[in-house]
Amino acid sequence: MIRSRRGLITTFVLTLLIGLIIMFPARVAIGWLVPAGIPVSGISGSVWNGSANEAAINGFYLQDVHWHLNALRLFTGVLSYKLAASPVSGFFESDVSIGFDGALSMSGLTAALPLAFFAESSGLPGLRGSASLKFERVQLVDGLATIADGTVQVDDLVVPIVSRDSLGGYKAEFFTQNNGISASIEDTDGVLDLAGSLQVKTDRSYEFVALVIAKPEAPKGVRDQLRFLPPANERGQQELRLEGIL
Repeated sequence: MIRSRRGLITTFVLTLLIGLIIMFPARVAIGWLVPAGIPVSGISGSVWNGSANEAAINGFYLQDVHWHLNALRLFTGVLSYKLAASPVSGFFESDVSIGFDGALSMSGLTAALPLAFFAESSGLPGLRGSASLKFERVQLVDGLATIADGTVQVDDLVVPIVSRDSLGGYKAEFFTQNNGISASIEDTDGVLDLAGSLQVKTDRSYEFVALVIAKPEAPKGVRDQLRFLPPANERGQQELRLEGIL
């Protein structure tokens, strides 16, 4: 009888605790779980399953944010959520974990986003076009990607510092290295025959180097810009180099 009573009490306490966790108000938990640098508004639901009208993460603005706790990962000591949100246009879905040091980790990331979404963080004002992302994993520390393994397909690319005309479509494959993030880049249906590489180092410096040849359909504005590049090599390729600090 005593064992049965203890069993009932234990079951009651566990049920109560689970209920409290599941129903714990999200607007209260956000203040504990989300770093101060990530503003969130319009919060509803619970810490287990809830939503927010708006959020800004590392300079990226999102709306219609929905989350669901990945309960099984609690047993590994990781607080992880399935996150879905909408930028100005497109969609974003990923498993997201936030570390005690403020590091933002994502896995299974898929998204369709306007490139203007990245204009500020990339230091390329006026950046336009659309991007489709698929990453196995990404980690951001203080807004800088320290881990990135996946692909980005860009369409209708416009980079004003290169040309105000559309440069067409390009694909980048990202991978993590000891000294930062690297990517190989090639054209898909771009107006330039392009083969290049991008490196973002841990000191926030970046370098993009590519060999380009204007295709017959390249706009006059793009061809005019190529005149400012170094002379072509024996294959007719010219070097395009961009450097800076993020």
